[in-house]
Amino acid sequence: MPNVIEVNNLQKSYGKLKAVDGISFDVKRGEIFGIVGPNGAGKTTTIECIEGLRNFDKGEISVLNLNPIKDCINFRNRVGMQLQESSLPARLKVWEIIDLYASFYDKSLNQKDLLKKFGLVEKKNDYFSKLSGGQKQRLFIILALLNDPDVIFLDEITTGLDPQARRAMWKMMIEIKNSGKTILLTTHFMEEAEYLCDRVAIIDNGHIIALATPENLVKNLNGCVQISFLIKEDFEIKILESLNGIINIKIIDNKVVIHGNGKNILLDVVNLLSESKIDFTNLNMKQPNLEDVFLELTGHEMRD
Repeated sequence: MPNVIEVNNLQKSYGKLKAVDGISFDVKRGEIFGIVGPNGAGKTTTIECIEGLRNFDKGEISVLNLNPIKDCINFRNRVGMQLQESSLPARLKVWEIIDLYASFYDKSLNQKDLLKKFGLVEKKNDYFSKLSGGQKQRLFIILALLNDPDVIFLDEITTGLDPQARRAMWKMMIEIKNSGKTILLTTHFMEEAEYLCDRVAIIDNGHIIALATPENLVKNLNGCVQISFLIKEDFEIKILESLNGIINIKIIDNKVVIHGNGKNILLDVVNLLSESKIDFTNLNMKQPNLEDVFLELTGHEMRD
């Protein structure tokens, strides 16, 4: 697939702080590309430079073969944006906001269709201040889609949403992608990146420290699985220590937590427990994920 976004050696500093330090990547047509990492890693600065909202010190950026700053008028008509921090006048009604934004573009999609698609038809006469957090985010998505853009930028779209609203937003992102759009998003939720993104760039301290599909990032980790279960009686750790692939075993109250690797480790654990007549419940196995990749690469936990 052809590239619709190309970033080469992007650099941006604030005084002595290098917020973005030599970042390079491309985004292909029709994919969801994620820039992930903790707050303060440089995600928002990167996406705002690509959007043409922030000047950068060095590097090259091309979006749809356009320079976001030099070709700003054509650029604005072909991209949609949702910013990390956005606000609108409290006393503007939803339909007034959409109508105002539609006037900014050469063309716009049918407003009624967008309101229906994002479940805001009944809210069109409500003031912005009366909308819930999830409804405001859906309105910002409508505004980002209003000009029927080829590329959509989403910066921390689900921050502040409850789990149900977050999942609903993910579904909307997939539907937008399936309509033929290209999405560049930032997030510090690893689960969100795994669910949505075709490819992910993990960024920390202004550097890309890994870039691949979520599946390949996890695969290359060679991380261990976590197996846990509850017991109702005293348990001797030595029973399981003899199994191949066991890295460590911990007992916390009545919960046993095992870390290990190997193709048949779960089956081996269950068989040994059964043979030893150990009564156990709530068996669970957790596979490595993007957060584990982050921990492995950076040596510290995700920061909110």
